[in-house]
Order: sequence, then C-alpha cells, then structure tokens
Amino acid sequence: MATILNLETSTKNCSVSIAKDGVQLCLVEENEENYAHGEKLNQFVDWCVQGAEINWKDIDAVCVSKGPGSYTGLRIGVSSAKGFAYGSDIPLMAINSLQILAESQLNQEVDYIIPMIDARRMEVYTALFDRQGNQLTETEAKVIDDTSFEELKGKKIIFVGDGAEKCQEILSHLNATFVQAFPSAKDMIRVSEEKFTQKSFEDVAYFEPYYLKDFVAGKKKSE
Repeated sequence: MATILNLETSTKNCSVSIAKDGVQLCLVEENEENYAHGEKLNQFVDWCVQGAEINWKDIDAVCVSKGPGSYTGLRIGVSSAKGFAYGSDIPLMAINSLQILAESQLNQEVDYIIPMIDARRMEVYTALFDRQGNQLTETEAKVIDDTSFEELKGKKIIFVGDGAEKCQEILSHLNATFVQAFPSAKDMIRVSEEKFTQKSFEDVAYFEPYYLKDFVAGKKKSE
C-alpha cells in the first residue's frame, strides 16, 4: 500500500497522476503538438500534489514510463522522475509505454491487445498483449504493411495508440477495432502499485529510458 506519483511523457501527451493504495487521487494531463513537456511537467506535478490534497512527504515512490516513444519526451520524464526519487529518497519504478496503452483496454472481449506508438511513416513501436495485459512478444519497431499480423487473422484484436489510426486502412482485412489514444498516467496506477508491492525498483543512478531506436536529429521546421 503506497502513495505513488506516476509520470507519462512518451508521446505528445504530458500526463501526471497520483494514486493511493491503487486508487487515483488526481490526474493532470495535456496533449500538445509541440511537446511542451519540459515547460509543463513540473507544474503538472505541483498541481497534482495540490489536487490530491497531500504533501510531498506523503509520496512513497515515483513511477515513470520508460519507453519506447519520443526521445525528448522520455528524456524529460525520466530525468524528472530520477530527480524526484533522488531528492526525496524514494524508490523509482518504470513501466513500458506499450503496457500503459494496453492497460487502457483491459478485459475487453478480444483475443489480443496490440498497442502502437507512432514512430513516423508506416513504422510503429508495438508488442502483443493478451486481454489481461500480459506481454506476449518482445517490444519492436515494426514497419506496417498489408501482411502485418497475418498470423492473427480470425482473432479479435484491439489496436490502440497514436499509431493505430494510420494503420487502420492497411490492416482493414483483420477483425480489429482501432482506438486512437495516447498513454496516460491514469493507466499506470495498477501496475505501479503492483511493482511497489513486489519491490520492483530501478537503480536511480543508472536507469535510462528505453529508446529502442537511436535518436536521429532532424532539421527544425521554418517558422
């Protein structure tokens, strides 16, 4: 049983929740095209603490989305989480961003949940989960074409994430529902409580985001 601060920054959604004993006390999040996580994350944390009507000393642990996802978003989220953990001398925990998406669709009448985080063009970060949220395959960066997931034909599937919508037409031959969504800190609560109970903690000094792919710098768009 614990009071846990959850941070999710793997996509354009900057999301913070606080939960006590697995029950959400407060959620603050904003979805912005310009990835303003660096400007807003700490403010959202302060608002969440206020909204939960607790003090900083009441927080027992911090949990962060570890990736895959946006290089910049993950770096900001993990840096902040490590700072909170180190500064307050509390444990650090981490959850795969795809698992967070899968958590949003638990116990639906489907065979599989397939979260997809957009990785540009027709590529997504993805993995296969069962309806209880158990990960069945390794996380991968996958280029989607009309042969993708052929082995699941006839199975009932939910594709969820900011990469799901762009794949809908090319995967229309599957028995699938497509849910456009972003990972949210509200969907970290069950897993972070479980990790705390199991003492599944990260090493604050050495923990790094799970980028999956190397960062490639691009030219800044002209104003």
